[in-house]
Amino acid sequence: MPRGKASTPDQTTLQMALVGYEIERERIAAKIREIQAHLGTVKATAGAAKNETAPKKRVLSAAARKRIAAAQKKRWAEHRKKLAAAKA
Repeated sequence: MPRGKASTPDQTTLQMALVGYEIERERIAAKIREIQAHLGTVKATAGAAKNETAPKKRVLSAAARKRIAAAQKKRWAEHRKKLAAAKA
């Protein structure tokens, strides 16, 4: 390697590297799409139908929220009770 002179890569080498990396990127993108399809989390792309709407959020009634809160408080109380028994 010559001293004092910065080596510049050949244009054809750079083009070949670019093509290789683009192929690799497409391969990785295909794998990501495959995994998302298995998980059921495929996101809408620009080519997808635009009239599809997002699923509606579930709305809980006040009574349901109270039941869930009470059940969670009961679970935490039992957990704290077990910790206190373990310390004693």
